[in-house]
Amino acid sequence: MAKDLASVIDEARRRAFVGRAAVLASFEAALGADTLRRVLFVHGPGGIGKTTLLHQFRMRALAAGRVAVTVDGRDVDCSAESLRMAIDRAIARWSAGDAWGREDGPGAVLMLDGYEHLGTLDAWVRDEFLPSVPAGAVVVLAGRNPPSAPWRTDPGWRALAVCHRLAELSAAESAELLDRAGVSGSLNPHLAALGGGHPLTLALLADAAAAGLVPDGLADVPDLVATLVAQVVGDVPDEAHASGLAVCAHAWLTTEDLLRRAVGDRAPEIWAWLERRPYVSRGTDGLYAHDLVRDLLDADIRRRSPDAYRHVHGIVHGYTMACLRRSEGADRWLAAHQKIFLHRRSPLEAQFWALREQGGVAVIPGRRDDHRGVLEMIERFEGEGNAALAERWLEAQPENLVVVHSPAGLTGFAFQVVYPCDPSLCDADPVVRATLDTAARISPARPGEQISIARFLSGRAGHRDPHGVLAGSIMSTVEWVARPLAWSFATTVDPEFWAPVFRYLALTTESRAESGGRRYSIFGIDWRRLPVEVWLDLVGRRGLSGESGPPPPELLRPAPLDRSTFNHAVRLALRELHQPDLLGANPLMGTALAVGFDGASIDRLHAMLLGGIEQLGREPRAETLHRVIDRTFVRTAPTQEAAAEMLDLPFSTYRRHLAKALERLTDLLWAVEVGEIRLDVQ
Repeated sequence: MAKDLASVIDEARRRAFVGRAAVLASFEAALGADTLRRVLFVHGPGGIGKTTLLHQFRMRALAAGRVAVTVDGRDVDCSAESLRMAIDRAIARWSAGDAWGREDGPGAVLMLDGYEHLGTLDAWVRDEFLPSVPAGAVVVLAGRNPPSAPWRTDPGWRALAVCHRLAELSAAESAELLDRAGVSGSLNPHLAALGGGHPLTLALLADAAAAGLVPDGLADVPDLVATLVAQVVGDVPDEAHASGLAVCAHAWLTTEDLLRRAVGDRAPEIWAWLERRPYVSRGTDGLYAHDLVRDLLDADIRRRSPDAYRHVHGIVHGYTMACLRRSEGADRWLAAHQKIFLHRRSPLEAQFWALREQGGVAVIPGRRDDHRGVLEMIERFEGEGNAALAERWLEAQPENLVVVHSPAGLTGFAFQVVYPCDPSLCDADPVVRATLDTAARISPARPGEQISIARFLSGRAGHRDPHGVLAGSIMSTVEWVARPLAWSFATTVDPEFWAPVFRYLALTTESRAESGGRRYSIFGIDWRRLPVEVWLDLVGRRGLSGESGPPPPELLRPAPLDRSTFNHAVRLALRELHQPDLLGANPLMGTALAVGFDGASIDRLHAMLLGGIEQLGREPRAETLHRVIDRTFVRTAPTQEAAAEMLDLPFSTYRRHLAKALERLTDLLWAVEVGEIRLDVQ
């Protein structure tokens, strides 16, 4: 018997369909007589496969002897009368006699596609229409938005309705979908990864591959991107909403505070709008855009307006850096994740995408019960001798371990040594000893400064394991911002993989060491030459440009001053406080007292000197010291003798107080220079 065209189309749809086993099982159960759950909600963003799934429902319903009809919400005037008429007409077209079927026979299957377009009728559908439908009928509501609260809170509907959110296809399902679309061989894994589990994207990529176009990224297929943006994102109300959406797509985590940097006082309104988008999820700490939307908007904005893209990146980067500098504890760890996300196009791109495919993971401080698993990984990949050293370091500095866990246990870790520490342990570890010798040879750490050494890092698959990579990245971000560091070093037995990463991060001081039969490459950065604020800005730009290697020479400060030279420069600067030309030539212009986020500034040095004097005046029992140094260098008297007279002090007492005040002020400013404290100055 010859088939009609509809049968041929259905057969092709059946062959191409993959996944959604749980949702299909739920529908099959609704067709039977063993469940009360006769109303199914299916929701998810555009292109996720809702309409495709409804075709499968229809075919299964017909095979079960049921009438099955679909009404698209986009084709109906949004009124109760219009919707009821559309449903009745659709069922009557496929059923003789009673449109809904006999009470003793199988009821019809009604599928309302595009249910988001019927939002104003939701209460009518729930309270009036569905209660009038025969008990044997099955109703499917498919739309972009999840069901409203009454569906979930009313006991009756909780018993009858079941909700299914359509997620992205798994990697295996994506590969199978492409294979059924004719994409096989080496192209399949690449396009599967590029499609991100999104069925419409995968279908369009398969179509492009059939035409001979195999893009490296979504940005290479602008027509495809434009189609997907229109389908998945849809219309955006205005420019403020577009800006908020662009920020949400670019950031790892979006908060109202971040949105306020982009849209000002409209942040609460834009937040509420984003929260209702089907491609945005709400987490404990903020909003997350779905991966495909991130990629689409990234490619779309880069193509349409590179300036707008840089502007969005600058907003997110600036906010993230501010959070890193001012936050503590869990908030700083969140900001570190945000910063790492901004560098998803770095040499670690493959590891970043691997983590995305596995779902969310978090880096947390290690505990003593993690030590055994950590040591087992180190012994496996770096040998027994280095594991023995690691055991000693973990005992001495357990607070410097960070880990990544999964339900199966420890999946990755990173550990750093912080110097100063036990000299005998430093001498026992050839890698740490060589690292410290490198710093001493080039520019030794000064009193009060520290050196961090990323000594061990791994995951279950070794030193390139994404979980170990993430642990090391987050640990470094937090520690480099939080500690008063002179140097940071990273060591590795796998320079082929890690050298491009460290050069991208401007860790370009290199040396070598051997330990336990393994050769280690050592990469370092001197924070006195490239302040962390300047470095953060540099890597922010590299996140866009992909540049690598040493920092530009104009960003580097002069070699750090030793304490004696620093003390002399402070005394000289106080005498030059009201002479900007002379102050600009002071050696302090190369120190943290003068160098800020935007480079060295005479005004900043002047403000820091005054800020130090003001801070001195706030210290206990320092009022007289403050008065003496203020009258000598700020509100100056013609001579020191005149200053002593104005302060009503014997000259010898004045000189003694001045010497003590200068000593205390230089101690305070030195603490600023080595990063022990910060002075908040305008």
